Amino acid sequence: MTDFYRRLKELSLPIAFQSLMTALVAASDALMLGRIAQVEMTAVSLATQVQFVQNMIVTSIVAAEVILGAQYWGKGDRNTIGRIFNLTLRSVGLVSIFFFLACELAPRYLMMIFAGDEELISIGSSYLRIAGWSYLMSGVSQCYLGTMRITDHVKQSAVISSLAVVLNVIFNAVFIFGFSLSSRGAAAATTLSRAVELILCLALSSRKSFIRPEWKSFFNVEKWLSKDFWKQCFPLMGGSLFWGVGFTSYTAIMGHMGVDAAAASSVAAVVRDLVCCACNGVGSAAGIMVGNELGAGNLEKGKAVGIKLKNISWIIGFASTALILAVTPLLLKFVVLTETAQGYLKGMMIIMAVYMIGRCVNTVVINGVLNGGGDTVFDMYSLAVCMWGIAIPLALLGAFVFHFPVLLVYACTCLDEVGKIPWVMHRFRKYKWVRNLTK
Repeated sequence: MTDFYRRLKELSLPIAFQSLMTALVAASDALMLGRIAQVEMTAVSLATQVQFVQNMIVTSIVAAEVILGAQYWGKGDRNTIGRIFNLTLRSVGLVSIFFFLACELAPRYLMMIFAGDEELISIGSSYLRIAGWSYLMSGVSQCYLGTMRITDHVKQSAVISSLAVVLNVIFNAVFIFGFSLSSRGAAAATTLSRAVELILCLALSSRKSFIRPEWKSFFNVEKWLSKDFWKQCFPLMGGSLFWGVGFTSYTAIMGHMGVDAAAASSVAAVVRDLVCCACNGVGSAAGIMVGNELGAGNLEKGKAVGIKLKNISWIIGFASTALILAVTPLLLKFVVLTETAQGYLKGMMIIMAVYMIGRCVNTVVINGVLNGGGDTVFDMYSLAVCMWGIAIPLALLGAFVFHFPVLLVYACTCLDEVGKIPWVMHRFRKYKWVRNLTK
């Protein structure tokens, strides 16, 4: 095995496993609540879109940390990585507090964004009041886990996240079935597991080989570093918000097309997140691998690494398509849905199988290779055009003006990833991402 594939395996497998375990939380919520009542499953699925939006902001901030941190790690500059960690933690802390307060003070108004059915709103509101505490803790944990990934502690970060997920699933079973708490039990399980995750992050980072916040200089701001950080972060945040709010809009559109459509879409989203774990792992690894080489000044080697990873993304895309088509018959037998919702789900899975090609290629190339070299603006531009300029308007018009069939509206929500592949390949071949960002 060459050094390239060995490094890719060392980075991508733990991150992919971590992504899989995280996706299993949503899957366990959906499947366990689905065994009780369709409306409980649907309400929780819609309520978790609030955390989805929060994660988009947090992920963009942590992504800026990873982009700069990976290059400085390749350069061998631990001190600057520590300063980047402080800056990341301050920013994410403010975001997490905001979403926590929104869930505690106005959960009903949040749910009204995603659903028009009163029962869905009521169940989702009670979920958010409890789960809001987990949103406060998860952002901080992500900062620690992001720092671990770029400082050769990726396995430890995966172990922590995976353990938290295992606990979440166990707590789900205990609270949902043992104490008959339904959606409130799922919220309590999420909150307790996130508390354990944060405690483990704090404990592990206290070891000598780990980078942790410098509390004495925590509020010190170095202008040059802050400028570099936000230069990467703002386009990432714009892209994440475009993508996050856009995906939330898709969920809201399907949620307003009836309980059956919302239920089928919720199950399809869980499957999508599970299958995307492989491309998420390779995409994260791509950013670190490309960033390490570019930060060390090896521009040609970094370019070659990026080209290899782009080719691998196509293989992952077609493999994901085959996997979705293979699991569809099993899924239809396992999930308890109405006959109408079953029909919707079957059609959505076929549409998603095509969508996964674009999703995998774009995740690795844009979120991995391009971002690894600091080309963070393209993602925002492509989302503004393909998602907000094409997919969302078509889905809105189809759902509320022209009254398209449910599956046709769902297909509109999948147009953006497939449609922008030629543009992504053109941008990649310009090689603007082959840059050293360190100072």
